[in-house]
Parts: sequence; C-alpha cells; structure tokens
Amino acid sequence: MTPPPNPVLAAVLSRRSAARLAEPAPGRDDLERLVQAAATAPDHGRLRPWRLVPVSGDERVRLGDALGEAASSPEQARRATAKPLRAPLLLSIVHCPVPGHPKVPGWEQLAATTGMVTTLSLLLHGHGWGSIWRTGAAVQAPQVRKYLGLADGEQLLGWLYIGTRSTFGAAAERLPLDTTTKITWLDGAHG
Repeated sequence: MTPPPNPVLAAVLSRRSAARLAEPAPGRDDLERLVQAAATAPDHGRLRPWRLVPVSGDERVRLGDALGEAASSPEQARRATAKPLRAPLLLSIVHCPVPGHPKVPGWEQLAATTGMVTTLSLLLHGHGWGSIWRTGAAVQAPQVRKYLGLADGEQLLGWLYIGTRSTFGAAAERLPLDTTTKITWLDGAHG
C-alpha cells in the first residue's frame, strides 16, 4: 500500500532558494501568521532568541543607502545600494542571545534562531512564496546595524529576501545525498 502524499515532505524536497523575486510579497497578516508557525521550531528553553525587522517599500532604498555607506569603494557602494531592490520584502534576521543562560548555551540559541528561519522558508515555499537567505560582510557594518536599530549583543544574520518566484530559469535539480557518508549507524559492528 502506498502511503498518502505528505505535503511537508513535498515542501522540503521541492524548496529551492530563489535568486529572482518579484511582487507581490506576503502582506503583514500573512507574514505574522507564518512567523507564528515558524516559532514552533525546536528551541530549548523557549527563549526565542531572535527578532525580525521587515524592510519593504521605500525602506529598501534606505537600507541600500546604509549598505552603500558601509562599502569600501564607489563601485561596491553602487552595487550595494541596489541589493535590497532584488525582492519586495527583506526580513532582517536578528539573533538576540541570552548571555550566560544556565541551561541553554550560545550555540544552542543560534541553532534555535536558524531553525526558525529554516522553518519559515519552508512555510513560505509551501504557501507559494519564494525566498533566499543572503548574508555578507555588511551584516557587521555599523551603518547597517544603526539603520536596523540593533542593540549591543545582537547579531545580524542576514536577510531573508521574500517575494514571488520569477518564472525565468528553472531551479537546479539536487543530486541525491549519499547517506553512507553522512549517517554513521552504531550497530555493534565497530568492536
């Protein structure tokens, strides 16, 4: 008997980063609903050591200005100012660790933040939106941190660019994983 189709497995297997994104992007209500669901990702201590800063509309130009100010040459500044215009919505991913937590070390808090973003990207895909997680040296730039209102101790992990996937170009097919190189079974055969 063939098991019924699993929409979660289908979303995981079909999701690809989308470099070309256009209007529309999810609205505020849709985004808040998806973030609420993404917040169920594994999170020891339920610290939710993250926050999100959406950047859309004209705010993308202002983020581009901050990125341009942080660039090291006029040519890099020109390219940097255009980057936020690649998608209608950029979700700034801010990691907000709880230092010295007695039970949840820093690496586990970072894992919780990245788990939430991964879950959110799958949820976006499952609802028909495209996304790509972009980073770069600008995540540490004082101009960018100031524009986004980051506090001391917060870490910008980049942006989830979100919008409607362009029909231009097909997503590359993924090669199957050779699980023998990534799974070590402890079956008593190792002496």
